[in-house]
Amino acid sequence: MGLYVGYDIGSISVNRAIINEKKEIVEILPYARHFGEPVKSVKKDIESMHKGSYKDRISGICFTGSGGKEIASLLGLNFINEIEAIVSAVKFLYRNAKTVIEIGGQDSKFIDLVYGDYAMNELCAAGTGAFLDQQASRFDLTIEEFTRLALKSRNPSTIAGRCSVFAKTDMIHLQQEAASDEDIILGLCYARQYIGYIKLPLAWHYPL
Repeated sequence: MGLYVGYDIGSISVNRAIINEKKEIVEILPYARHFGEPVKSVKKDIESMHKGSYKDRISGICFTGSGGKEIASLLGLNFINEIEAIVSAVKFLYRNAKTVIEIGGQDSKFIDLVYGDYAMNELCAAGTGAFLDQQASRFDLTIEEFTRLALKSRNPSTIAGRCSVFAKTDMIHLQQEAASDEDIILGLCYARQYIGYIKLPLAWHYPL
């Protein structure tokens, strides 16, 4: 039975899934950061697949994501726009869904499946994964440590989340007031208000 590989090349990570001819998921690659070298990460993964149990079983490879088009072109493989990829996947996996929110490393998307419209925050990374990555580095924490610490908070601080510069100012002020790290960190998570960063063209439709 042939296998099909899909890569989502984002600004921060390389994500990969393998499905069979019945569209059943065979394997999902654990979340992997590419550290600015997505081509190197993909090359290593493809070589690993061809040397392992998937050798001679792969019938097709397709790319999506912000960095997918360039890599697909380099390898002479297929590329699909990430909005189309998200819509296709959601319609297949969650047939009743009417609205999709997708938050990536440097952009966020709101997709209205009822009217076929979408909006993105293309001008600023505030409200995305990169925003929290940046704040975690200010605490000298990995994003995993950052997450675990946030879960310990019982009184999250109020922080301006629209801009990382304003967030830094609030963080310094809160630290001077002896607010706990966990409360500041959970405040940052709450500050990452998705809706504030994109202009929604239409109303929400549920299921979401």
